[in-house]
Amino acid sequence: MEYSKFYIGKIGELILKGSNIKIFEKQLVRNTKAYLKDVNARVTLQAGRLYVECDEEAQERVEFALSHLIGITGWAEAVIVEKNIEAIKQEVLNEAIKARDAGAKTFKLESRRSDKSFPYDHYGICSEGSSLAYNQKILDVDVKNPDVVIMVEVRDRCFVYSNRTKGRRGLPVGVSGKGLLLLSGGLDSPVAGYRMLRRGMTIDCVYFHAYPYTSDEAREKVEHLAEILSGYGLRIHINTIPFTEVQMQIKKKSPENYTTLMLRLCMMKAANMLAERIGASCLITGESLGQVASQTIENMSCTESMAEYPLLRPLVGTDKEEIVEIAKEIGTYETSILPYEDCCVLFSPRHPVLRSSVEEAQRIYKELEIDDLVREAFEKREIKLYEV
Repeated sequence: MEYSKFYIGKIGELILKGSNIKIFEKQLVRNTKAYLKDVNARVTLQAGRLYVECDEEAQERVEFALSHLIGITGWAEAVIVEKNIEAIKQEVLNEAIKARDAGAKTFKLESRRSDKSFPYDHYGICSEGSSLAYNQKILDVDVKNPDVVIMVEVRDRCFVYSNRTKGRRGLPVGVSGKGLLLLSGGLDSPVAGYRMLRRGMTIDCVYFHAYPYTSDEAREKVEHLAEILSGYGLRIHINTIPFTEVQMQIKKKSPENYTTLMLRLCMMKAANMLAERIGASCLITGESLGQVASQTIENMSCTESMAEYPLLRPLVGTDKEEIVEIAKEIGTYETSILPYEDCCVLFSPRHPVLRSSVEEAQRIYKELEIDDLVREAFEKREIKLYEV
């Protein structure tokens, strides 16, 4: 079948893999096809390039897929031309005219020639290929800071394109096992989840809800964050655990300055149970060192003492401005700043402990006699699935 639209994606980190590169490439193709399962499109991968062919009706979906797909460094809509210099010159001219009409003043031509039988080398393709556009004064040449870069690739076929869109980079989702993300309604945890998706993990989420102290709007906010993340992770379950009774027991029996830390330990306890149930190999949090009282190195050590799985903190050395920037980039920022507080905020003490020892935290936790309540809350969890 002939398709009217053609897209080319550039593979990044995958090319550094050795004999197991095929595992990563096959996963990337599977993920691309998952995005496009409901449209008419063809996906192939060859020699460091991902190719997607589709009809015009599928164009919007393909561009959504490529803009969310983890594992490529960039992508563009390309034109396939005959493998000769005259066809290349004509299509470069066409690209230059489109760029001029969009406001560009200068251009640069770059090329890549993997087919060494092609009679022009890199320099020849660039000088000859740009001649029509230059001689007709469509755009001026600027090799240092051009308004537009036009690319020619001579492979088994010849491709011409410009306006390459930056990709998500990273490793294809699904090559690095499964993690369980402790997802709140704030800025940090969705960004932490996104970062682990970019390292090839699949993720599921757990959210701790304390109705009526936390509202239905707060829960819907977190569910929407999980839905946004599924645009990158393809398929994400969110497990909502009712934690009201657990928090009331903490408030009743814990020293006030330890309530937040005890809540974190209870969350770890429940997360251990869920990780075992879903087959996750690690826990993921949005903690950033020193950001709040529960995230001093001493208190983070207390939290980690309850974890039975590796506890990953992808934001541990990241400041708030960096986190906000990523949240805006991935589309979670506007949801995260909605004014619906989660259970951690509502039950925060006025003067939380800053540097607890693991021994003291464990002693207080045992005095809570709370394990049965945590287990009951876990068994009452509700599950929703979001997928692209």
